[in-house]
Amino acid sequence: MIQMIGVKKKFGTREILKGVDIHVEKGETMVLLGGSGTGKSVSIRHIVGLLDPDEGDILIDGESIVTCSKRRRQQLRARMGLLFQSGALINWLSVFDNVALPMRELRLKPENEIHEIVMEKLAWLGLLPAKDLLPGNISGGMKKRVGLARALTTNPEIVMYDEPTSGLDPVMSQVINELVRRLQEELKITQVCVTHDMNSAYYIADRITFLYQGKVLCVGTPDDIKNSQDPIVQQFINGRTEGPMVIDAADPTKKKKNS
Repeated sequence: MIQMIGVKKKFGTREILKGVDIHVEKGETMVLLGGSGTGKSVSIRHIVGLLDPDEGDILIDGESIVTCSKRRRQQLRARMGLLFQSGALINWLSVFDNVALPMRELRLKPENEIHEIVMEKLAWLGLLPAKDLLPGNISGGMKKRVGLARALTTNPEIVMYDEPTSGLDPVMSQVINELVRRLQEELKITQVCVTHDMNSAYYIADRITFLYQGKVLCVGTPDDIKNSQDPIVQQFINGRTEGPMVIDAADPTKKKKNS
């Protein structure tokens, strides 16, 4: 369904992706796991066509989203939904209007059909009581669900999530996790999720791709990752400060190998 093949990407002199290969099967939920700056969010932005690789290719059902025409890229992107980490809601629009926005901007449906679709998605996600509220008047968890409702309005075949449980309490995080699972089970959607949340990763993933220093370190089921013998993987999933991947006290975002 989705393939990243030898994808490389630099921002200035900083090399983020160093030849990444990821394969996501149709109908599965793939979690991208790894520390900050390892290329997880950059990877999903390549898949959705928001970034072009410096080298390599991205295939959707065997078709390149990199070399296709601009019109065809738009058609391929229309098959995808993306839930941003913040929800990316427009502060001066109501919940209803935020969800309706993509269909209105792209003029996909007449207004009466847009109203019906939005109400359906809001009901499915338990958001009907909040439909007239502004984003500033709803909780973080509700903002995530509104963002998800908006991503689902075009009935995408693929949904990508960038830190869907970030900033949420454990109960609301589990609500989001269950929604992700429900989408896969009921709607058969293919999903790619970036997360640092190990509980979330184990709960929603069919398989996990672990990225380290811009490359794929390993791929496996949640049990494979839990039982991995790789010391970098074990350090990360157990939240240890000591190990082959350590935090530089002078720069908390910088990781280095022990000598």
